[in-house]
Amino acid sequence: MASIGSLEHKIQSGDLITRTGNDFTSESLRKLNQRDQTYSHCGIASIEHDSVFVYHAIGGDFNPDQKIKRDPLLLFSDPFNNKGIAVFRFETTDSMKIKIVSTARKLFDDGMMFDMDFNLQTDDRMYCAEYVFKCFSRASSGRLVFNHSHINDFEFIGVDDLFLHPLSKAIAQLVYK
Repeated sequence: MASIGSLEHKIQSGDLITRTGNDFTSESLRKLNQRDQTYSHCGIASIEHDSVFVYHAIGGDFNPDQKIKRDPLLLFSDPFNNKGIAVFRFETTDSMKIKIVSTARKLFDDGMMFDMDFNLQTDDRMYCAEYVFKCFSRASSGRLVFNHSHINDFEFIGVDDLFLHPLSKAIAQLVYK
């Protein structure tokens, strides 16, 4: 079986990293995806001093202070808490990838909080897919357009709205169980 270490060298800054958690909350969040329910959570990869970190928005018991997190890949993709991970790369310029990561880092540095209301219309708090969506959108000055999902009047970005984007290409996948 492949390991996280074997996947790590394939990751580039600006890549979308997804995972499938193995808890009840993750199972529930996967069901919000309307086209592909494989992944429950996502973040943005950043190579810093030869190490891979993932910037991501998460709430609940996993993150008591509710602020955007910057976790080493090994912690983000921990096999004890996840069923697997995947790496997706958008066909964009290198300068765009730098802007994506710098946008993610700025929101992290600013102490952006997790959005327990999953309100896509506000910018003062963000949930995981919203955080990634807004980093990509801001870095592209709105030129990168994503599908928005709906359940009745509730509008949101699902994890699948990100990795199923036409410019997104699967780079690697690792299934633990």
